[in-house]
Amino acid sequence: MSEHAGPAKRPVSQTLAGPYGHPFHPILVTVPIGAWVASLVFDVGSHVVAGPAFLVVGSTWLIALGVIGALLAAVVGTMDLLIVPPGTRAFRVGVLHMALNLVITGAYVGNFLWRRAAGATDTTAVAAAPVGTGPLVLSVASLLALAVSGYLGGMLAYRYGVRVADEAVTQAEGYRHGTPRTGVHERARPAH
Repeated sequence: MSEHAGPAKRPVSQTLAGPYGHPFHPILVTVPIGAWVASLVFDVGSHVVAGPAFLVVGSTWLIALGVIGALLAAVVGTMDLLIVPPGTRAFRVGVLHMALNLVITGAYVGNFLWRRAAGATDTTAVAAAPVGTGPLVLSVASLLALAVSGYLGGMLAYRYGVRVADEAVTQAEGYRHGTPRTGVHERARPAH
């Protein structure tokens, strides 16, 4: 393990960011990702079904749920970024990941407000029309940007090991043979 990576593995606050080896950020990002992907599915579905009002309203509220989840994930993600040594490649990737996510979240806030102004939050006010082209295109563009940001987040965790348990010590425990109760461990046997 690099001497520089060591600090990036320990949380700023175990209570807020998650304990060592169990960061909360990857758990929290599933909320906006899932909500925004489902929102796009609802958007597309609104162009396929008759009487799409329920999909238009559902999509709009999924966007709002995703924004709330993204803000929570951003708080925890910022705490994880604070432990990465400034000036490193991992720090630069982290800043780019954060900036891109803030732009994406802002785009979804704009998308929600756009839809709300069109009356897409109330089934009684929504006409029998599918989601408009503008909000649909904005959702697609935002999800594409989210995929790029997810790639950068994966780079932080899987390539640079930010908030990932130490490979040589902690991760190695999972590959030892033996029973944890007795503490007896065998040497790993090569696969035949």
